[in-house]
Amino acid sequence: MTENILHPWKQETIIRHTQRLLLSYKYWTGKSLLDTDGTPELIAQALWEAPFIVFSHGMESDPIYNYGNRKALDLWEVDWEQLTQMPSRYSAEPMEQEERVRVLNEVTSNGYISNVGGVRVSRSGKRIRVSNFTIWNLLDENQQKCGQAATFNEWEYIQ
Repeated sequence: MTENILHPWKQETIIRHTQRLLLSYKYWTGKSLLDTDGTPELIAQALWEAPFIVFSHGMESDPIYNYGNRKALDLWEVDWEQLTQMPSRYSAEPMEQEERVRVLNEVTSNGYISNVGGVRVSRSGKRIRVSNFTIWNLLDENQQKCGQAATFNEWEYIQ
């Protein structure tokens, strides 16, 4: 495996994306997603190794994941390459798709939403009940929307 797959947080684009994730979260919620100092690379590593889930997708018509930290990859049962080629809708069960779209539209309009829950599915089909999602719009360096991100730290596998 290449270094980019094993340690994606070392890529310049991911270091920059990490900054967008953290700054956008702070902008919308007024809170820090990650309390750490250091160089942008050390901060990117800290988010990669965080004990909670963080992932994001871009703005394609069928958005593709463009980031997931180690916990997210483990939960979805994918590696970096698989995640970054996967439409984000695949993480929600078919019966949850309509609600997922509604929530993402609300985030688009309002900037962020908290305390969202639902059932998601891993790549192998394991069902996961997620609680206390926070979803927010990602902003680039010019304050233009460039995607959406989510975080949570409560989940359980269900039958």
